[in-house]
Amino acid sequence: MQEVKNAVDQASREVATRFDFKDTGSTVELSGQEVHLHSATEDRLKAVLQVLEEKLVKRQVSLKALDHGKVEEAAKGTVRQTIGIKAGIGSDQARAINRFIKEKSPKGISSQTQGEQVRVSGKKRDDLQAVIAALKAEDFGVPLQYTNFRD
Repeated sequence: MQEVKNAVDQASREVATRFDFKDTGSTVELSGQEVHLHSATEDRLKAVLQVLEEKLVKRQVSLKALDHGKVEEAAKGTVRQTIGIKAGIGSDQARAINRFIKEKSPKGISSQTQGEQVRVSGKKRDDLQAVIAALKAEDFGVPLQYTNFRD
């Protein structure tokens, strides 16, 4: 979340100083788990979104973590958009990941859901790395992070 905050701050500064955003009333604001974009036209709003996405990518925040809302009409002919930030794995996604691991993994690998994360355990490091490779190849719609506790 800290990296998201830093990216939003950088994008806000860039939108405030760039010439093509002058007199468009374009803003980028972070409130809780949502980023609010506001601009004069839909084209300018897309440009603001592109600036935000560039800053997030530079800070290694996956764009899969963004939940784009609809572009809405706002006061005085302006437009706005709300983008949600997904953090953690939902219960449905955790079940799908666990089912995938049970089907594809070698013998001796077990997985369990712990809060917003899935923990995979096994005796052989090679088997665990094979599970990580299989998870990277599959798309679950959320950014996955891997931590090795055996080092």
